[in-house]
Parts: sequence; structure tokens; C-alpha cells
Amino acid sequence: MKMVEKDIPLDRDTFFRQMLRTLSGTLEDVVGLSQAEGYITVVGARLGDAINAMYKERANTSRIPIADVPGILVDLKARLDGDFSVESVDEDKIVLVNARCPFGEKVRGRPSLCMMTSNVFGTIVADSNGYAKVQVEKAIARGDAGCRVIVHLRHSNAPGREYFPDA
Repeated sequence: MKMVEKDIPLDRDTFFRQMLRTLSGTLEDVVGLSQAEGYITVVGARLGDAINAMYKERANTSRIPIADVPGILVDLKARLDGDFSVESVDEDKIVLVNARCPFGEKVRGRPSLCMMTSNVFGTIVADSNGYAKVQVEKAIARGDAGCRVIVHLRHSNAPGREYFPDA
């Protein structure tokens, strides 16, 4: 079979990243960025609930202490091949920076995919803290060299998306 090329850069991970890029791009083109973010928000919230449940189950707790949350957010992204780290933590906010997106280069030009990070972080923090507002200040998806995500722990006038714990 001479037509099979072994050097084609295609594997399951590459395929799924390309699929997500294509899906998010199609949504952005068809319904606009704001609506695409809305759709991805729903998916991100559901994933956030599932991931949060996994961490709570492993910790054998019904509520993760807020002091443990920054480490969980970094661990979560590391498991997905991201490169997040904690820039700072205080009583008002957690600031995380990232040099490598879990979506890889496929995220460039697809800012709606940042809603995955926003929703997963927001869901986990709100469940632990009772409230979160996630501000994606810088994003590789928007052409920045890295990401900077601020998770506000108290109500704030800063831009961002608010999250509340499930009832």
C-alpha cells in the first residue's frame, strides 16, 4: 500500500483539537462570537461540574477548601497539557498565568474556546467559595503571548463572567 504516509501529523489528540477548532470557528462564523461563547459556556459548565465532582470525590469532601483551589486549577490544566501557574493569591482574587493552552495552537483565533477555562474555573471556585467572577485578561486565543486569568473571589466591578454555586 504505497498511498499510506507514515509522516502525516495526525493522531487522536490532533484530530480532536482540530475538531474543536472547526466547531468553535463554525459557531463564531454562523451565530457570532457572543452566541458561540454562550454555547461553549453550557458545555464548560457541565464539564466544570463533572471535574469538580472528581476532585471532591478524591478529597473525600463535599466542598473543597478555598485554600486548595489554586493548586487544583493548576493541576487540572496540567493534566490537559496546559502550563498554568499561580501568579498571586489574596483574599480578593486568584491570578493565574499560562504559557501553553491545552488546545495547543488550534486555539489561536478561537476566543470562544476561552469559555471552557472560564466556566471550569468559575464552577470550581464558586462551589468552594460561594461566588466567582472570571476575567480572561489575556488569551493566547486572542493573539496574546500567554494567558492571564483573574478569578475574583468577591463581587467586583471588574469585567468578567460571574458564577454561583449550584442550588
